[in-house]
Amino acid sequence: MKLFTKPKSEEDKLIEGCVAGKRDMQRMLYDLYSRKMMAVCMRYAPTSFEAEDIMQEGFVKVFANIQNFKRDCPLEFWVRRIMINTALKQLRQKSLMTVSHETEEAGNIASTDVNLTGYSMDELLGMIQSLAPRYRMVFNLYAIEGYNHKEIGEMLGISEGTSKSQYSRARAILQGMLERQDKTYQEHVISQ
Repeated sequence: MKLFTKPKSEEDKLIEGCVAGKRDMQRMLYDLYSRKMMAVCMRYAPTSFEAEDIMQEGFVKVFANIQNFKRDCPLEFWVRRIMINTALKQLRQKSLMTVSHETEEAGNIASTDVNLTGYSMDELLGMIQSLAPRYRMVFNLYAIEGYNHKEIGEMLGISEGTSKSQYSRARAILQGMLERQDKTYQEHVISQ
């Protein structure tokens, strides 16, 4: 009796090639994910130069540890997690991420919806990058990456309440930036 074996997926072949140290497969993996991972790194780094450093260090870690990939999630998620952890580690090492242990409740800042229609991704990214590092980290992890405040607290070594407070402050700062930019645009249109 012959057992049916599932054919290998393209992702499996790519992973096995990288584990075997095949440069062409490593290049293929890099080409497949580098644009998406650069976008992830740009959200955490204050400059594109630092984002490139984070991404390069992240890919070095990917290739050094790909044999440990358990295949319990898509490869892209695993690579993304490495990029995020690399960004957090690098920012901690550069002392850019000073964490304040605030006791203020996050609910003190009103949560209102913000209309993002009419803003380019570059404009929004610029606004996020201008946030203080601790606010930028929490905002990205919660609003973009989808982690909950408990997970963020564990990742950053802060309390869940501090994560909520910093996220709320980041939202309020971003909302203020959007309102100022919208007001400036409106004034420009009226003056013409």
